[in-house]
Amino acid sequence: MRPPADSPLARLLDGPVAPGRLAWIGLRPERRAPVQVVEVAMLEPGRGLVGDRWRGATTGARQVTLIAAEHLAAIAGFLGREAVPPELLRRNLVIRGVNLLALKGRRFRLGGALLEHSGECHPCSRMEEVLGPGGYNAVRGHGGITARVLEGGAIRLGDGLVRVD
Repeated sequence: MRPPADSPLARLLDGPVAPGRLAWIGLRPERRAPVQVVEVAMLEPGRGLVGDRWRGATTGARQVTLIAAEHLAAIAGFLGREAVPPELLRRNLVIRGVNLLALKGRRFRLGGALLEHSGECHPCSRMEEVLGPGGYNAVRGHGGITARVLEGGAIRLGDGLVRVD
């Protein structure tokens, strides 16, 4: 729910958001299969990433998952590690340089595609399995967001992410 348009909070939420950059792309071909790391991918409207297992999910809300590179560093810190590879979290896209929660309820461009924030991407119980004890709690609040694909297009490493409304 958005605050009234003329409120101080609405003005802050509508404030500038620094653009981000696509730093990593991962496709999950099937449940529990290794993530395939790619440099280029196609997004299809209403479906998601071509080659990803969630493509065409009936709810349509979780067509693509995004996580901030900066949150990977935080998760690693909470676990006492130097780094956490994005493959372990099984998100599709790692974005550098933008707070993804600033996209809440908004549309944004990534490469040739237009996406819309559809929710937060909370950790699952599998985080204990892949990250070890405390993995679930390390990811809480840092799991990224989900998005719908409104206009399809190609995305490539280095593409910019810009909020459009």
